Amino acid sequence: MAAMPWGVSSNFRYWPDEQIIADKARGTYVWDVDGRRYIDYRLGFGPIILGHAYDEVTDYVAAQMRNGNLFGLTTPYEVRAAEAIKRMTGVDKVRFTNSGTESVMHAVRIARSHTNRELLLKFEGGYHGSFDYAMWSTPGTALGAMGSHKSPNPVPSSSGIPKPLYGMTLVLPAGNCDMLEKTLKERGHQIAAILVEPVMMNIAALNPGKEWLHFIRRLCDEYGIVMIMDEVKTGFRIANGGAQAYFDVRADLVTYAKAMGNGFPIGAIAGTEAVMMTIERGAVGQGGTYCGNLIAVAGCEKTLEILEREDVIGTIGRRGQRLMDGIHEVLNCHDIPNVISGVPQCFGVIIGTDEMPHDYRSLHESVNHELSRQLNKALRNHGVLPDPDFQEPWFLCYALSEADVDETLNVCEDAAREM
Repeated sequence: MAAMPWGVSSNFRYWPDEQIIADKARGTYVWDVDGRRYIDYRLGFGPIILGHAYDEVTDYVAAQMRNGNLFGLTTPYEVRAAEAIKRMTGVDKVRFTNSGTESVMHAVRIARSHTNRELLLKFEGGYHGSFDYAMWSTPGTALGAMGSHKSPNPVPSSSGIPKPLYGMTLVLPAGNCDMLEKTLKERGHQIAAILVEPVMMNIAALNPGKEWLHFIRRLCDEYGIVMIMDEVKTGFRIANGGAQAYFDVRADLVTYAKAMGNGFPIGAIAGTEAVMMTIERGAVGQGGTYCGNLIAVAGCEKTLEILEREDVIGTIGRRGQRLMDGIHEVLNCHDIPNVISGVPQCFGVIIGTDEMPHDYRSLHESVNHELSRQLNKALRNHGVLPDPDFQEPWFLCYALSEADVDETLNVCEDAAREM
């Protein structure tokens, strides 16, 4: 803590009871500075889709680095990576950024310019990055501050957000079709974009479902609103074509990051020709010094090549399903109420209820926070590393083996017995 506030460079990395200091990582494992090995189910909050220090990606990036990194010019690596994204997802146009936050931030600006409207609509518990317009009613918001379910208050998730921004972002419960339709009837002509996570990755991977996304799509068409699908965590993880392919729905704008680079810092905005070409030089700002830098786009290019060539998502899915079923069975055997939410490639373990929560409020009304904390601590003590916050999903990578799944389930048995 002498050099950094709370000893971390991101608030999400601060663990109040036990701070793990990482030394190295390889495949599905991470080692701390004391030499302790963990099976890593955090994977840097999701980017590591293949495995830590994956040779084919690392070697490719290292070879390209010798030719330089930052030119302020387009490179063949950038073009090939963009073409791969188009091919895999069906989008028309792609622009690169450096992170998920940047991708969503620019997507909101593009949507406002395209519609000539200002309001943004998002859903309770959705996390879309650390910029002011998105940080309302995010995970961790106290239920008492959120108002009635029928008349929710947008709650700022940080000090330092200017008071004039209150009212610029509307917030509704996820999955409530009647409430969304009523809101659009009243204010649809003011709303530039609806920003939605197809799977709510920061609240235990709750899945509002295909019908919900198709309902949003229909209303956006009806009211001339830009549908922004935040695929920062689902993109290139739950299907090669992301959530658009998984749920068979097309958004106007899609934001990507994380798994597309296997840990290299990269993001992207993609979407339809009509909306993406709203970006106009000298009129609609989108850019950044490091956008499309060679290291990031080379890592992205090679990662996407492997995803197209090999059955990465299917392999992860089969092992994830074993884990979901196995963890559920272990906890049931020890009379610990639980549900396993999400999809096999990234799922949540919710302790304290036998019924699947449907939104942020029902999740926090049903979860047993103390039992969740005890379970995660016991797992860490035995060398299995989910995030201490139960709302963060378990992420899986291609390097995870059947033996690793067996070891994880054995550790879950030991942890449940201790609880």
